[in-house]
Amino acid sequence: MKRIEANDPVAMTQWGGEQHRKGNYSSAFEHFTRAAELGNVLAHCQLAESYHYGYGVEKDRGKEMYHMEEAAIGGHPDARYNLGWNERKNGNDERAAKHWIIAASQGDDSSMKALIAAYKGGLINKEDLAAALRAHQAA
Repeated sequence: MKRIEANDPVAMTQWGGEQHRKGNYSSAFEHFTRAAELGNVLAHCQLAESYHYGYGVEKDRGKEMYHMEEAAIGGHPDARYNLGWNERKNGNDERAAKHWIIAASQGDDSSMKALIAAYKGGLINKEDLAAALRAHQAA
């Protein structure tokens, strides 16, 4: 609790995660919010999930996407992967591939698999897939 009182966003996010696992979604949401305000990208990802499923808050697609984008901008590969799927569902295949390429270059295996499927479906070319694979392997 000392680290939380000292406004440590990592401690707040960890405590929020513990509260979430216990089913105390309101407390989890409060701690994730405080941590996100301090710039913690994992907290933004957790808030996106909270808004998606309605954990401790009403479901809100707009706020979900806001926090997912903040997490992705901050470098969270899972958030970037999820944004890719959101773009894919909305018919924005080129934007989806760009998100997955960024996440794959951060070492995200799911994004690499999505890119392989995108290549097989004709959504990206062989050169882009090869470049993404090299970046993924280097991560």
